[in-house]
Amino acid sequence: MSAIGRLALLRELYGTVTIPSAVWQEVVEQGQGRSGAIEVETACQEGWIEVRAVAASPLLQLLKRDLDDGEAEVIALAIELDAQIVLLDESEARRVADLYKLRKTGVIGVLMRAKREDRIDSLQVELDRLRVGAGFHIQDDLYHKALIAVGESKKPIN
Repeated sequence: MSAIGRLALLRELYGTVTIPSAVWQEVVEQGQGRSGAIEVETACQEGWIEVRAVAASPLLQLLKRDLDDGEAEVIALAIELDAQIVLLDESEARRVADLYKLRKTGVIGVLMRAKREDRIDSLQVELDRLRVGAGFHIQDDLYHKALIAVGESKKPIN
């Protein structure tokens, strides 16, 4: 979301957002100078993004076997906090979240909701910004299904 200048949508749609320390390190510290780093840091200073340390646990160690540190901590923290929803985009992380029966969405889901709630003008513009500007991989089938779902396209692509 921050890579396309739409981090504020998370605040509008969810109020406050909690991220684990590994995500902070990845996005802000290691991502210093990259698109989105300043936005996440500012959101933390404003208080609507909260950084939380994840308790060291056997579950966290297990998750780190198959996922990167950020994804593992997101899932462990979601379980620890009994989170209402978790934001994940990587397919393996989403599969693992399903095992723990976590309610999840991804960047595309957030943008679709924003379009349905008239918080953005065009889903297609935002998806194109994700693809081109942020280098976010979106399969063509998913791209077209998302546009159809929000009424921006009526013709399915074969």
